[in-house]
Amino acid sequence: MSNLKLGVEVVSAHNVMPKDGQGSSNSFVELHFDHQRFRTTVKEKDLNPVWNEHFYFNISDPQSLPNLTLEAYVYCDNKATNTKSFLGRVCLTGTSFVPYADAVILHYPLEKRSIFSRVKGELGLKVYLTDDPMLRSSNNPFPAVDSFPGSDRLPNQTESQAHVGNPTTTSHLNDKAESRHTFYHLPNQQHQQPQQQQQQHHPSHHSSMGMSHEQVQHLASEMKSEQPKIVRMYSASSQQPADYTIKETSPFLGGGQIVGGRVMRSDKPSSTYDLVEQMQYLFVRVVKARDLPTMDLSGSLDPYVEVRVGNYKGITRHFEKNQNPVWNEVYAFSRDRMQASILEVVVKDKDLIKDDFVGIVRFDLNEIPMRVPPDSPLAPQWYRLEDKKGDKNNGELMLAVWIGTQADEAFPDAWHSDAAATADGSTNLGAHIRSKVYHAPRLWYVRVNVIEAQDLIVGEKNRFPNVYVKAQIGNQVLKTKTIQPQNFNPLWNEDLLFVAAEPFDDHLILSVEDRLGTKDEVIGRVAIPLSSIDKRADDRLIPTRWFNLEKLVLIDVDQLKKDKFSSRLHLRLCLDGGYHVLDESTHYSSDLRPTAKQLWKPSIGILELGILSAEGLHPMKTRDEKGTSDTYCVAKYGHKWVRTRTIVNSMTPKFNEQYTWEVFDPATVLTVGVFDNCQIGEKGQNGSHKDLKIGKVRIRLSTLETGRVYTHSYPLLVLHPSGVKKMGELHLAIRFSCTSLMNMMYIYSRPLLPKMHYIRPLTVVQLDSLRYQAVSIVAARLSRSEPPLRREVVEYMSDVDSHLWSMRRSKANFFRLMSVFSGVFSVGKWFGDVCAWKNPVTTILVHVLFVMLVCFPELILPTVFLYMFLIGIWNYRYRPRYPPHMNTRISHAEAVHPDELDEEFDTFPTSRNPELVRMRYDRLRSVAGRIQTVVGDVASQGERIQALLSWRDPRATAIFVIFCLMSALVLYVTPFQVVAVIAGFFLMRHPRFRHRLPSVPVNFFRRLPARTDSML
Repeated sequence: MSNLKLGVEVVSAHNVMPKDGQGSSNSFVELHFDHQRFRTTVKEKDLNPVWNEHFYFNISDPQSLPNLTLEAYVYCDNKATNTKSFLGRVCLTGTSFVPYADAVILHYPLEKRSIFSRVKGELGLKVYLTDDPMLRSSNNPFPAVDSFPGSDRLPNQTESQAHVGNPTTTSHLNDKAESRHTFYHLPNQQHQQPQQQQQQHHPSHHSSMGMSHEQVQHLASEMKSEQPKIVRMYSASSQQPADYTIKETSPFLGGGQIVGGRVMRSDKPSSTYDLVEQMQYLFVRVVKARDLPTMDLSGSLDPYVEVRVGNYKGITRHFEKNQNPVWNEVYAFSRDRMQASILEVVVKDKDLIKDDFVGIVRFDLNEIPMRVPPDSPLAPQWYRLEDKKGDKNNGELMLAVWIGTQADEAFPDAWHSDAAATADGSTNLGAHIRSKVYHAPRLWYVRVNVIEAQDLIVGEKNRFPNVYVKAQIGNQVLKTKTIQPQNFNPLWNEDLLFVAAEPFDDHLILSVEDRLGTKDEVIGRVAIPLSSIDKRADDRLIPTRWFNLEKLVLIDVDQLKKDKFSSRLHLRLCLDGGYHVLDESTHYSSDLRPTAKQLWKPSIGILELGILSAEGLHPMKTRDEKGTSDTYCVAKYGHKWVRTRTIVNSMTPKFNEQYTWEVFDPATVLTVGVFDNCQIGEKGQNGSHKDLKIGKVRIRLSTLETGRVYTHSYPLLVLHPSGVKKMGELHLAIRFSCTSLMNMMYIYSRPLLPKMHYIRPLTVVQLDSLRYQAVSIVAARLSRSEPPLRREVVEYMSDVDSHLWSMRRSKANFFRLMSVFSGVFSVGKWFGDVCAWKNPVTTILVHVLFVMLVCFPELILPTVFLYMFLIGIWNYRYRPRYPPHMNTRISHAEAVHPDELDEEFDTFPTSRNPELVRMRYDRLRSVAGRIQTVVGDVASQGERIQALLSWRDPRATAIFVIFCLMSALVLYVTPFQVVAVIAGFFLMRHPRFRHRLPSVPVNFFRRLPARTDSML
């Protein structure tokens, strides 16, 4: 029987509706869940009741948890009539339940039961899942469990009394919170699909979420069956070179050939890997050996196994003095590269000079069976080893040999022949070449509100301290402003923001320091574990706390003993879970959810990515006097990072690996990067060499049609100090499947960021600083994985340097702005041609249309929207048929000056010589001077508008005031249509009736005074 239980802490309610007839309420809460009902105590005469009571529900079927609902009803107890009045309710679905360690108190607005209900206020709840075996109904005083009521009669108070604040249970939950690792959060499950290695890391998670995986796979299979129509491409001519554009391909994948985004089903059965080409591999699992003979004079044996197929071989680790070794290692040999018909498995004895032959097992490749998942794994068998004479008396070796594809569960952790050197230079590259899935740590904002300090003790008693507070978490250091109070109780009331990652290993260290000239003296310090700080998901106030400061050096022990009070620091600390911690560039965000899992919404779709191959790569290194590359790919979306296996010594690597992500917002970006592995070989053994970037691809999900398979070859464009360079092409297959069209459309009406970003917004400076710290934390965590995802890879994928100054980017953004306003300029030019009567027919038609709109003003808005509708329908034919990619023209990367590129690749702070820096500074000053002039001209026009009524120019203001009075009288007696027609006809009059000099209103406006004469 499952121990899984739902814990509910009813904290408090605020501003509930008075229902007792005396302006107050006798409030209590009823909880309904899974045919069980609990009730809190009654808080009499209180519109803001506080309960802090705990309840635990048994979950009869954990697999049906997403379909269950927790209902909390707030009632008013009317003792005079023995009835209860409805005050509101809160309904929570099972998909929002999280483990105890992730639970925070949330205040939910009370909902109506019907349209006639009068409801207001909110209810504070803390809801979590726990599998603590100590929490059993037989051992703990649970409240009475009722079936769903047939009537609204109040249950007996003594029977339904909740278990309130059980110290044993509460402390046990707190102690177990960090040690418990079972995860039941249903909306964010990872799919079973190609990531079999993730299931091996988390077997308990797999078992607890099996049903949800089946549901996701069922939805995905339905999406795969959708076949969009073949469409002809009418894309406009590209503005950049043809070699830099995306090329649509029609590869044969696991589900069939892809033609125009449609899957043409083949006769062969399709597998779960339907977005990659099926590649056949020879799998050899070396399990163990027994009864091996001794080979040394000392009677010992150091065995290892060598698996050979033609020119490729894999070698297991060796064991010292062991005749019954256990290896359990898997080797995968690509059938495309095999040039032999015999598989040889040789057992050898490790020796200093020459390894001794122990025995061999041979297999004919034509007799090896084929295995296709979901078939069960092939059972290993014992094989007798043959010696050099052919006698089978040298012990036995347990092996399993089969032919499969990359869909095999043994593929991720296997040694690959296409990811290793040949037999002549064979080396066991280990974990550096394997494909892996990484999960970035969950990040929190740590808000430290430094309020005040009391009873500070300084070294010099004859002066008041000049103090500030320094806060530190890891490498993050922030300081408050320095103040000099007139006592020993300084007041700051400043907020400091940090980024912290789970699990919380670091401490928050605060020190109060006294500034003495150029030297700072530490008055006291305190270290606070981050795990002890309260979490919140909204903007509710966290109670403040006092912390005693510890002295670093004891100057006078006798004097310290006489001090009655120690120095204290007053703080308000919280972990803000209502924000989304930005750990990537805001323009390329792949996840916009808040930190608190209770605020996560259900997923709206599934993103599937097939990394097929790379072609035309540039050599990144030299090996055996030949240019080569050791290539791997990294894909990032949300918290999930994936890394393909490294293909060694290949300029045209074929990966054919497929990955899946859950999608929660279409306004997100998938990033795929290609890198050269520099950790292979003798030079890379110490890990000091950085992996080289080859290029990356960004794909915005909102530009993808649902259900369509996009198979394109993306150019890998990289900007070097010498200019833009194409490093090769990356072949990808992408499909975005929508699980709920209504949820997808509803997302477009929701704010882009969580609510806290708008209730308590952070400044741009704070966001930039916190983003840099978040990227550093993620890079440090992922670099400690095995194989490590190196810091330079994480920073390149996260665009950590995108905020730095670049003359090229400034020009590109300026031309982007001009392109945005080009439509306005075109309309202005067209209207100028109409006013100039360049085409009399068009001008007459515009006059007629203008008169119609003036006479029937109710047609203006319908006409505008109908015109935009027709434009949208017309442009539908020319919609892009492929995701947008990096454009060298838009990026202004083709005609950029070499010195500007050198400035862009300069370090921060600069490392160039002073003369070059002075030249660039002067150039920046000239550009800024032009911008300054434009800003001043815009300000002057605004000040002239203000001068119309400010009487700075008495004559001009008098003229304008009289004109306004006359205009008011004329407009009052004249119909608006007549005035509009006359004004329009005057504006569009024939050039014969125009003057070459500016008009009277323009002359009058230009004579108005601005504040330029007041500028120094």
